[in-house]
Amino acid sequence: MIRYLRTFVIAAQTSSFSAAGMKLGLTQSAVSIQIRKLEEEFGTMLFERTGKSVSLSDAGQALLPDAIHMLDLYDRMKGASQGSSDSRPIDLGAISTVQAALLPKALRSFRSHFPNVHINIIPGMSTQLLTQIDAKELDIAVIIKPRLGIPPDLKWILLIEEHYVVVLPADWPQDLPLLAGTLPFIRYNRNSYGGHIVDRYLKQHHLWVQDGMELDEPSVILEMVSEGLGWSIIPGGLVPLITTKGIATLPLPGRPLSREIGVLVRVSTLKRRTTALLIDSLREEAKRRQGIGHAAQAAGNAP
Repeated sequence: MIRYLRTFVIAAQTSSFSAAGMKLGLTQSAVSIQIRKLEEEFGTMLFERTGKSVSLSDAGQALLPDAIHMLDLYDRMKGASQGSSDSRPIDLGAISTVQAALLPKALRSFRSHFPNVHINIIPGMSTQLLTQIDAKELDIAVIIKPRLGIPPDLKWILLIEEHYVVVLPADWPQDLPLLAGTLPFIRYNRNSYGGHIVDRYLKQHHLWVQDGMELDEPSVILEMVSEGLGWSIIPGGLVPLITTKGIATLPLPGRPLSREIGVLVRVSTLKRRTTALLIDSLREEAKRRQGIGHAAQAAGNAP
């Protein structure tokens, strides 16, 4: 009905069904059909037709002010609805690696479109953030992919696949069994999903390490290694392997070890323009980071 009322108002303003059609992107025939259905609904003739020209009937003139008022009211309601959705704060959960590596540039891109939207960033491990988004305490969580299935009211969007690497002080021999037997191991927290992957790998490959310390942040582990405090196995996609001085890296023997980082979001939340753009910004930044990593790897493998 709103669509028909809009056609009625434009036809009244232009005194022409063809001109109204051009303005609305409709054929003259479609305008005529809409006006006829509107006349059937009101039980009165709204226009007097004379050849190719039309003019408002007395009933049409009486209805025109109310039609204009209804359209104005509808447009205000629609604008208010969109505005409230676009200005609503976003509660964003993110693991620490994502906060340091992806969020700054992704949020800069997001801010260029929505400068006034408040974003509340909640830190935590993947298991904690998964619980919070399941309890509807978060709008979005950027986490390691859950091992269990994704509920139907949530959607998983992959951002990046990180491969694990051995990191060691640059002045140490690049020999994994020697490292395990002589240098303290800086362990990725076993309570985190990423650390659990490392612990399982060590057991499967019978690598018995000398535990030196245990941390839950790969970039901090990297700094510890650069100070010569030990060696470690960490996901290498989002930490500054290239720019950190005093380290060397080794590929892990056996099948590649990796983890997927992505966005877990409620399906209903995806309908908000702000949410959709924030996810797009995260995806673009993840793609940019992967491109840099691939280029550096190619340069490192060049003769």
